[in-house]
Amino acid sequence: MYTYSILQWLIFFYIYCFIGWVFESSWVSFLSRRFVNRGFLRAPLLPLYGTGAIMMLWVSIPFQGNLLMTFIAGTVGATILEYIVGVGMEALFKVKYWDYSKQRFNFQGVICLSSSIAWGFLTLLLTQVIHRPIEELVFRMPQPALWIVDIAVSIVFIADTVISVHAALDIRKMLDKMTEIRAELDKIQVQLSLFKMETRDQLNGLKDKTLEQMDAFKAYTKEQLEALKEASPVNFSLLETLKEKSAEYESVREHFNFFKKALLRGNPNASSRKFNDALKDLKAYLDESKKIKK
Repeated sequence: MYTYSILQWLIFFYIYCFIGWVFESSWVSFLSRRFVNRGFLRAPLLPLYGTGAIMMLWVSIPFQGNLLMTFIAGTVGATILEYIVGVGMEALFKVKYWDYSKQRFNFQGVICLSSSIAWGFLTLLLTQVIHRPIEELVFRMPQPALWIVDIAVSIVFIADTVISVHAALDIRKMLDKMTEIRAELDKIQVQLSLFKMETRDQLNGLKDKTLEQMDAFKAYTKEQLEALKEASPVNFSLLETLKEKSAEYESVREHFNFFKKALLRGNPNASSRKFNDALKDLKAYLDESKKIKK
């Protein structure tokens, strides 16, 4: 049975947030062959791991001494937590900040069998190995030190969370706007293509005139072009509209600050069902801008 004060539970949460960040950042950096500050926050803290660790300690209480039941409890509990957090974040931000869609036996890309099994083994590792020395370390901390550490880290954690949530909501707005502009650009491209086909067909018909009719052909061609211009003034304004919308699209993409860039770079596998094309374009733009700076 774990009997801790609120201050001790809180510091355990932050410790495991940090350990989770070290693990995730190291693994993803290794796979990406570059440093990745993994997670939703910019501080070296992963709340999912901190919450997961506390949950693992709680669900293992009834099964202490029974490794199999501890494994099962950790697997089920952590998987439920991961699913709730993943679905909640996607509903709020319209972006899936981790995606298991390419993993076998996944559900909605939010949870998968391999991840769930890993949670089970992590529960055993936590309860049997990791937590004991950390518990001893926390027990040795005097009460004033606990207060100072908890308050200091909490200030950073809360501020970072507020800023990161704001950045994620801004990214959602950007993706929404980019998707809207892309739809308008597609419509304009279709209209331009139809107008070009119509004009080409009419001019090709005129080119079939005989040499004896050349003078009449020239006069008629000029008249026909003028008629096309007068009959379809909207079509001639499409190019200007296309330029304006393209510039607007670029402006939206360039509206990036540090936290928005860091949020996407820290979650390289992020995906979106609603804004899939816009998110891919935003990632490509981010990578390209990084190469240019180098």
